[in-house]
Amino acid sequence: MENLFFFMCLISLIVLTLKSKHLLLMLMSLEFLVIYIYFGLFIMMINMNYEYYFVMLFLTLSVCEGTLGLSILVSLIRSHGNDYFQSFNILW
Repeated sequence: MENLFFFMCLISLIVLTLKSKHLLLMLMSLEFLVIYIYFGLFIMMINMNYEYYFVMLFLTLSVCEGTLGLSILVSLIRSHGNDYFQSFNILW
C-alpha cells in the first residue's frame, strides 16, 4: 500500500514537471495529487477509527479548487486563445 502512495505521488510530480507547457495538463496533474492526498487521508481515518468529517471537508475544498482552476483556464483561453505558458505576458 505504501508503494502505491509513493507511485501516485511520483507520477503526478513527474507529469507536473515534464508537461509544464500546458496549463490544462498541469491542472490535471495537481488534481491527481489532490486525489492522492484524499486517498491517504481516507486510509488514515479508517485505520484510526475516526469520523469522516475532515475527509468530507477536504473533498469539498478540493472540488472548489478544481472549479477555480478550470475557471481560470477558461478565462485565459478566452483572452489569449490557448493555454501555453509562453504566450502569457504577466507584466501587462
